[in-house]
Amino acid sequence: MMRLAAGGLQFDAEVGGDPAGPAVLLLHGFPQHAGEWSEVVPALHAAGLRTVAPNQRGYSPGARPADAGDYRMADLTGDALSIVDAIGLADVHVVGHDWGAVVGWHLAARYPERVRTLTAISVPHPLALAEALAGPTDQRQRSAYFTLFRQVGKAEDLLLADGGRRLRALFAGVPADQVDRYVTPMLDRATLTGGLNWYRGMSRADTDGLGPVTVPTTYVWSDGDVAIGAAAAHGCAGYVTADYRFVGLTGVSHWIPDEAPGAVAEAVLARTIG
Repeated sequence: MMRLAAGGLQFDAEVGGDPAGPAVLLLHGFPQHAGEWSEVVPALHAAGLRTVAPNQRGYSPGARPADAGDYRMADLTGDALSIVDAIGLADVHVVGHDWGAVVGWHLAARYPERVRTLTAISVPHPLALAEALAGPTDQRQRSAYFTLFRQVGKAEDLLLADGGRRLRALFAGVPADQVDRYVTPMLDRATLTGGLNWYRGMSRADTDGLGPVTVPTTYVWSDGDVAIGAAAAHGCAGYVTADYRFVGLTGVSHWIPDEAPGAVAEAVLARTIG
């Protein structure tokens, strides 16, 4: 783990692979950290890629503003761009899971000159998700947990009670020996609040002016995902105007990089090096 100074903050990051190889920015989701890519990166390194996996805003102690208003999507995408700048690159391949995928979609749509390709995992284009939430689907029920996570204090109390029992329950599908590596850091209340602030900083204004993605894109989803339903997943294609590939998995949970790292690596390599 190394520390990257970016945008006035200090991000802990896992950096590896060929320093001269094409760079891949790996963006994790909630409630995880850069370690969620540990089973994916060996295949990327073997193919000659360089990887940069930061603990994002709220997760790195040196990048943890206390105010939820500092976790707007503009702040989160700004962090990613600052990290790319810090490693001296003009553009990168972007891979994101969960909230990391949301950041990836915004980066690719708003800053296509900085994104060579996008591989988004689990969470589709924000407008595809919004369309499903507004339509006659079960997506509103699937996303109901957002209401809890936005409640300051109550969410922390519930998730930390009984030694983090509910935190552990979130990781259904993840191999048992891997769950503790995510839960243990989150038992620190400040770290958990940093992650929850992503939900508290979100607003409808995040999608103002957001258009379709114009860079080559792969979207990976599984029918075992309890958070994202089929309507949102399949609607994603309508929000990409460049080459688009949908990788559908069967029986895998929301935690695809943990449960199916080989499938993730295959999708990333197919998109980044062909």
